[in-house]
Amino acid sequence: MTVISPAAAAPSATAADPSPNPTAFVLERFRPASQAQGDRGAVTYDSALVPTTAVALVAELRLPGKWHGEMRDHEMREQGEHGKHGMPPRGTFVFLALRGVEPDHHFGIHVHTRPCGTRPDSSGPHYQNMKDPEQPSTNPKYANPRNEMWLDVTTNSRGDARAKSLVKWHFRAGEARSVVIHEHGTSTHQGRAGMAGDRVACINVPFK
Repeated sequence: MTVISPAAAAPSATAADPSPNPTAFVLERFRPASQAQGDRGAVTYDSALVPTTAVALVAELRLPGKWHGEMRDHEMREQGEHGKHGMPPRGTFVFLALRGVEPDHHFGIHVHTRPCGTRPDSSGPHYQNMKDPEQPSTNPKYANPRNEMWLDVTTNSRGDARAKSLVKWHFRAGEARSVVIHEHGTSTHQGRAGMAGDRVACINVPFK
């Protein structure tokens, strides 16, 4: 499988703060959901969109730095992923690569709270840094890419894609267990925020 290195995709390091090693790293081929193996491996619930020949790579970097003041998202993009003073920000960086899934297709992809299982709903709801008191969460105040980990992708003509996301928080221990691939892109509208259709595949990831 040819993919960009997670270290190359991640926020780069300074001499004083070298780039951390991945705190979680998985490279898996999808298997039928009937062959789910507890909290290991990757499964497909829709072999037309995610065949058993497809492969997924997921890497997590837990960044120990600090945010300098209340820097907004657009300021972060303008100044680069290091933030102010060239220091890496505190937060969590996740990199995803897919190979051999449905070509020219837009998938919604999110981190979920439970491991994959034989049923699509085994993986539980989206992980949220600030939990919505009303579940299922469809309020954009909570269901958004700053409070959740979203990795939506559009595949190329070969069915390959890459995504990365950087958020300003760390996962709570034991509460982020998988990455779920949904049938279409993620909605941001009130009452449907975070929704992306059926769960078509799931990757177990031991996020830290």
